[in-house]
Amino acid sequence: MISMSEIDGIEDWLIGLALGSPDMATMFAELCEKLRRCHVPVDRALLGWSTLHPLIEAETVCWENGMAIQHERIAHSHEESEAWRTSPIRAILMSRDPVLRRRLTNANAPFEFPLLSRLSEQGYTDYLIRVTAFELPTIREDVSTSGIAVSWATREETGFSDEAMTAITYIQKRLALAARATLQGQISRTIAETYLGRTAGDKVLAGQIRHGDGETVDAVIYYSDMRNSTAIAERLGPDAYLSWLNTYFEATAGAILDHGGEVLDFIGDAVLGVFPIGKQSLETAVAQAISAADETRARLSSINMETSSAQPMKAGIALSVGTVMFGNIGVPHRMTFSVIGQTVHAAARIESLTKTVGADVLVTADIARRAGTRSRPVGDFSLSGFAAPQPLFALE
Repeated sequence: MISMSEIDGIEDWLIGLALGSPDMATMFAELCEKLRRCHVPVDRALLGWSTLHPLIEAETVCWENGMAIQHERIAHSHEESEAWRTSPIRAILMSRDPVLRRRLTNANAPFEFPLLSRLSEQGYTDYLIRVTAFELPTIREDVSTSGIAVSWATREETGFSDEAMTAITYIQKRLALAARATLQGQISRTIAETYLGRTAGDKVLAGQIRHGDGETVDAVIYYSDMRNSTAIAERLGPDAYLSWLNTYFEATAGAILDHGGEVLDFIGDAVLGVFPIGKQSLETAVAQAISAADETRARLSSINMETSSAQPMKAGIALSVGTVMFGNIGVPHRMTFSVIGQTVHAAARIESLTKTVGADVLVTADIARRAGTRSRPVGDFSLSGFAAPQPLFALE
């Protein structure tokens, strides 16, 4: 017999989790185990939800009694599989019905969903889907609202009793509250990291949101700018140029991220990246920045070889090192979290000189000393904030 006092205990447990930041997969697996201990005969359950993420469209967690949980993240570019197109969860989302239930004990009865036939063959007797909607941002356009969809299945000979159905309905609404709180936090962090970068996003979420909040840090600055962008934009037109630009950012900003840096800003077709010095040494930060510059050149070369375009994709890259101000700039109601200071201005000026000296990567003396024989002097140049001309070096 199902103990409602124990069900109330599960409710309290879910409310406690909603006040924190639980892992969705772990929370769902523990919920299923707790329901079984309360004599709710759940043998298989699947939780699915849409999210707001630049790479991930939706996630699912599948729990089966005695088996390891399966957590799947479905990418935006992922083509709809046959299993999803014929799944009962997709059907209920498209129909906007809140509940779907099928008895699985009649082996001769036709099932409209292939999954139900497989579950019946595996000894499952009853299958239930409930959708619990709630307000949450989502990128999905084929469903009317966001929320969670949960399928519940049992091998109990008589299927789910009315008492079990009541318990599942009661608990799923509480699960939805915990899921909504968890997903809201995940989406907030994703948006902050996507638009501000990991370090800046963490600082903003930690409370650094006042005008002028910030700190002084030492860092290596990576600054790149696309060559001939105006001519390319005019030749390609808006849509094709946007695709071209994103490919270019994969080569530049993508290289920064892959080598441990942060992308702080996209200034037109220029990229501003930073490799902070603090938890890591100056030598490590310089090595990461040089590797990012090398990776950028390699990616651009590969792109140009694949496309064989009459207008190759090129960039000028500058690396400088020094002290910068890392914080909120702008006006109180519209700010950005970025780096400012002499080192940043110098990097922008140095990049503009790549065309003058005929080199695609220029670095300051501090970078050159750590690049060894790969650096070649190209002359002394006037830079904003420096009283005397500064030596610059090409990175071979």
